[in-house]
Amino acid sequence: MSKHWTLGRLLLLTVAAMMISAGSSASENPSLLDEDAVIEDYLAYAALNNPGLKAAFQSWHAALEEIPQVSALPDPRFNYSYLIREVETRVGPQRQKFALLQTFPWFGKLDLKGDRAARMAEAGRQRYESAKRKLFYKVIDAYVERAYLDRAIDVASENLDLAKYLEQVVRSRYKTGASSHSDLIRAQVERGKLEDRLASLKDLTGPSNTRLNSALGRSAGAPLPGNLAIPTGSLEVDSKELIKQLVEENPDLLTLDELSESHRLSMDLARKQFRPDFTLGIEYMETGEALMPDQPDTGKDPVAAMFSINLPIWRGKYRAAENQAASLALSADLTRRDRELDLVSRLERALFAYRDAERKTALYRDNLIPQGRQALSVTEEAFKAGKVGFTSLVDSQRILLEFQLNYERARADRAQRLAEIEMLAGSATKGTSNE
Repeated sequence: MSKHWTLGRLLLLTVAAMMISAGSSASENPSLLDEDAVIEDYLAYAALNNPGLKAAFQSWHAALEEIPQVSALPDPRFNYSYLIREVETRVGPQRQKFALLQTFPWFGKLDLKGDRAARMAEAGRQRYESAKRKLFYKVIDAYVERAYLDRAIDVASENLDLAKYLEQVVRSRYKTGASSHSDLIRAQVERGKLEDRLASLKDLTGPSNTRLNSALGRSAGAPLPGNLAIPTGSLEVDSKELIKQLVEENPDLLTLDELSESHRLSMDLARKQFRPDFTLGIEYMETGEALMPDQPDTGKDPVAAMFSINLPIWRGKYRAAENQAASLALSADLTRRDRELDLVSRLERALFAYRDAERKTALYRDNLIPQGRQALSVTEEAFKAGKVGFTSLVDSQRILLEFQLNYERARADRAQRLAEIEMLAGSATKGTSNE
């Protein structure tokens, strides 16, 4: 069992070193998350500072320390007896006795206990891996939402500037009688609506910052840089391969696999409880001088070898332990199947949402936004020439604004769904960049 413990300790120390290496600069310099910080810096910071991930790491550490405890022999036992009334024997009175005993469990019991603890430790490692994946998804999801707000604010600000410019155009035309008072009122209303929308977006940055700081393990009011960039990437693994990766590598499922195996080892251990444990020992008795000094072996201290076994006669409790372990193993298997179906369903939904967002991103970027800009430009010229009313101009501006905001939303959705896919199935991208 020392092998399991040594390998587990080595892996744990390696992971700890990687975490410290990845996030040491973030810990030493809280201002690391500056304007130049990229998403990898945020993930490294979270890996070192998030208390939930630290708790999962310590739970894994604690499980590893269980292995040497259960795989070691029971403590030896020392017995001492003092005879209040000395027992007179032929060779002299016996005064006190000393005994040292060691119990040896039936062959294989310690190995099974160590293997079972090793399985539980591996389950702890998988829980840590699951916590890390979920944390990284949480960080990316919050980071992308914050980045989306930055872009939405920029878009809304640009449209507000345009609305102010158009209001000035209408005001000038109104003074010359080329536009009606209702057009001026409409321009002012549209400007007010855009100002309200921009104010709402700016107000959202507070809760968005709190959400991201929470994932990073920072206080709610900790400052964050503005103008975060939405990370992009594309799938390099098809749906079937991703589902296979999920079934084989998802840490939640691997945790249940380890629990199932540990329960099966408990079944084997319960069967061995039908076999007795052995206790070997040695006993020394102090003996005084005999009343008859010429008696042979007078005063000689006897030494006795001891041997005992326990009697496992209450067999019902051992059968109950075996049945209990079998039920727990079956429960873990069924839970794994149920969890697998749920995760595959979630992966399918995430894949659909990713592809839908990717399609919308291309549609808005390559078609709708260029066409919306062109339509606004044409309508603005027509309005200045008196060929169309102000309502047509406002509609063109509103349509372009919605196209731009929908484009940024689609980009954010794509990045968030890609992060969700990687949380569920593991690596699925071929690089990240910023658009």
